[in-house]
Amino acid sequence: MYQTSKLRGESPVTIIGAGIAGAWHALLFAQAGHAVTLHERSDAAMTESTSHFAGGMLAPWCEAEASEPVIGRLGIRSLSLWRDHFPQTPFNGSLVVAHPRDRADFERFARLTSGHRRLDAQGVGDLEPSLQGRFRDALFYPDEGHVEPRRVLPQLHAAIAKAGATLSFSSDAAADDPDGLVIDCRGLCARDREPGLRGVKGEMIIIETPEVELSRPVRLIHPRWPLYVIPRGDGRFMLGATSIEAEDRGVSVRSALELLGAAYVVHPAFGEARIVEFGAGLRPAYPDNLPKIRIEQERITVNGLYRHGFLLAPALAELTLGFVTRGEIDNEVMQCA
Repeated sequence: MYQTSKLRGESPVTIIGAGIAGAWHALLFAQAGHAVTLHERSDAAMTESTSHFAGGMLAPWCEAEASEPVIGRLGIRSLSLWRDHFPQTPFNGSLVVAHPRDRADFERFARLTSGHRRLDAQGVGDLEPSLQGRFRDALFYPDEGHVEPRRVLPQLHAAIAKAGATLSFSSDAAADDPDGLVIDCRGLCARDREPGLRGVKGEMIIIETPEVELSRPVRLIHPRWPLYVIPRGDGRFMLGATSIEAEDRGVSVRSALELLGAAYVVHPAFGEARIVEFGAGLRPAYPDNLPKIRIEQERITVNGLYRHGFLLAPALAELTLGFVTRGEIDNEVMQCA
């Protein structure tokens, strides 16, 4: 096992991968007093990264419907870290709705999740006036939040630099190159060391309309194509996201039709919206779809965040820091060689 005492205080740390996982690790380690260098193979825009196509939902209670309890536990801790480090993060809650014919799935979602309260039709309209008269009831998760990845990731990078770390973009540093402690947050690029990883495609569409205003993400429950609509400001919305066991980055016609059709169910005005962008990202996942922190001498691999990158990254970074500085182990996600 790695001797954590060697890494307290001013010891240098190299982090590879400046997506959401690597960025949070760099921020917390730099703020803890380590000399941090963050390497990223792409340029600062990071337009090809998984984070670029993410939804940015901070919704641990909603995610309980289809995830293990550890996701909720870590996700709830992450909410506090987002609040502490980025107090401007919107925490307006999440709204879950369904068409009357999908009532059974709606009730199942309610049973499998907590942290919500039911709203009647009037309550839905009071919370989101654009949805007045659209749904007879809804589930409201008031403590959840969301971020816009393309805005918050540059903010994270700026905070990392302010904390004294060095950011190196367009860097070809490999996990075996640097000396000292290396934290590998490369996502799918880490398959040279993590052969169990697979890519799960998530497709998204960005649309624009002045006819709808939303203050929080809205999830539409549907047995075949569940959808979330995330407000991006200035009349833009992200529609997402599919989970397809494929590793190409294209958006299929079928997926586009289903996402757009589901948006139309949420509000007919979306049918007249302008399509701004189609895109797809590959989420790194292990066979059990759970995150892992693997510790092997002076190498730590943090990977497998799957659909929960922005939700889990702060808590995972905190766990890694706790291990390095105090030898703490979280047995649900950490594995020591």
